[in-house]
Amino acid sequence: MKKEQKHETDYIRKYQEEGYTANFLFENGCLLDSETKYAYKPEEIFIVAHHRYEGMSDPDDMSILYVIETGDQKKGTHLMGYGPTADLEEAEFFKDIPEDNYSVNADVQKLT
Repeated sequence: MKKEQKHETDYIRKYQEEGYTANFLFENGCLLDSETKYAYKPEEIFIVAHHRYEGMSDPDDMSILYVIETGDQKKGTHLMGYGPTADLEEAEFFKDIPEDNYSVNADVQKLT
């Protein structure tokens, strides 16, 4: 598996240029659109892609950038920590997203 050299913000900008402008936050067991405040359940979320990152100076600094589309056509991103510092409730939310809601090419690491 080839490691990504870009930083999370590089990919966030790239996806924003492609129309993924919504910012999703995890709050109260749901993924919240920061603008509309609509709270999405796992079955309403579709994962287009995700990128994993590991900090160069601190291996415990790990995150995943999710590229998301929703059932009501919102497109945006969500950055989540994983590893030792992960929010377990947030991780469970993403585990609860139906497997069919993940794009065939969602795991970018498998493609690089």
